Amino acid sequence: MKVFVVSDIHGSDYYAEKIKEINEKEKPDKIVLLGDLYYHGPRNPLTKEYGPMKVAGILNDLQEKIIAVRGNCDAQVDEMISDFKMKDFISMEINGSRYFFTHGHIYNIDDLPPEDFDVMIYGHIHTGFIEKRNGKIFVNTGSISLPKNNTKHSYIIIEENKIYLKDVEGNVLDSIEVKQ
Repeated sequence: MKVFVVSDIHGSDYYAEKIKEINEKEKPDKIVLLGDLYYHGPRNPLTKEYGPMKVAGILNDLQEKIIAVRGNCDAQVDEMISDFKMKDFISMEINGSRYFFTHGHIYNIDDLPPEDFDVMIYGHIHTGFIEKRNGKIFVNTGSISLPKNNTKHSYIIIEENKIYLKDVEGNVLDSIEVKQ
């Protein structure tokens, strides 16, 4: 299974269009959205081409592939414009490994969930990285629209037993092999 993971769109229809382009290029089986889809948040500037309703339209067109978690900037009203449900977290097996997907404001590399996992993937801090700690893999997608700490506009691809952190042009920024 090939999975495309993206986080922190924050209402940018410019970067939502990039998600559509990446989907067409990568051809994933599933798209995992890690929250903060529409609202820019009180601590962030408006994103490039801020248009939450356009973002909803783009994401709704991809609803057949989407699995989503709720971010700290997502509210009940956001689910009203989405043709997909948002969960607090997603636990699933991909290519023989246990993955835990969350936004990152509750569970993250420093605050582990009660569930066991091989790989945790989250967003929230807008800083993409891949790190191995205590036999587990921790991945942050970064933000597709508002990267921080001099990182790139980024996303994750899970394919076979590898995880790739890529920029929006598709360049590999980092990768790791997941042992089964």
